[in-house]
Amino acid sequence: MNDIPYRSALIIGAGPGISGSLTRLLRTAGIPVAIAARHIDKLTPLVEETGAIALAADASDASQVERLFAETDARIGAPELVIYNASGRVRGPIVELDPTEVEQAVAVSALGAFYAVQQAAKRMLPAGKGAILLTGATAGIKGFALSAPFAMGKFALRGLAQSAARELAPKGIHVAHIVIDGVVRGERADPSDSTLDPDAIAQSYIDLLRQHRSAWSWELEVRPWVEKF
Repeated sequence: MNDIPYRSALIIGAGPGISGSLTRLLRTAGIPVAIAARHIDKLTPLVEETGAIALAADASDASQVERLFAETDARIGAPELVIYNASGRVRGPIVELDPTEVEQAVAVSALGAFYAVQQAAKRMLPAGKGAILLTGATAGIKGFALSAPFAMGKFALRGLAQSAARELAPKGIHVAHIVIDGVVRGERADPSDSTLDPDAIAQSYIDLLRQHRSAWSWELEVRPWVEKF
C-alpha cells in the first residue's frame, strides 16, 4: 500500500547510492521519478531497473535548473517531492585551494540547492502541498580540517533548509534537512557496521514524508549505530 502523500518526484544530484535507493522505493510505491545529474550515462542501470526518467542538468547553473524543472513538468507533471542530493567537494590546505574550484564546489552544494528550492516552491505554493528534502552531512554541523569548501556549502545548505522550512511549512510544504553523519556504503567504504546502508537512509527519507503535518521534522540526523558521539 502506498501511503506516501506525493504523486511525482524529482531527485537532483542522482547516483547509485542514496539516490538509487530512493528511486527504487519511490518507484515501488508507483510514483513517477525524474533523476537528474550532470552526466546521465551513469544513471543508465538505474533507469533500466526502475523506469525512472534521466535528465541532464548542472545544478550550479540557475538556467539549467529552471530548464530541468520545466522538463520534469512536461514528463511527469510538476514534482510534488523534490530531493536535492548534489554537493561539491574540494579538499586541501586553505592556502593551496584554487578559488575557482572552491567557488564551483560551494555553488553546487549551496546555490544549486537554492535554485532547486526556489523552482520547487513556485510549483508547490499554488497547490498548497509538497515536500523538499535536502541532503546534508556532518560537515554542515562541524567543519573539518582540509575540507573548508565542503563545510561552507553544507553550512549554507542547512541555513537554507531552516529558513525555507520556517517560511514554507505554514503554507503546506514540508522542508527537511537530513544530516548524513558518516560514510555511505558503496561510496568509500565496505559494508560494515561503521558505515550507513543507503537503503536504510532512503527508508528514513520515506518515513519523513509520511509524517503528519502536526508533527513535521525540519531536520533528521542518521548515523551508524556503533558510532560514539
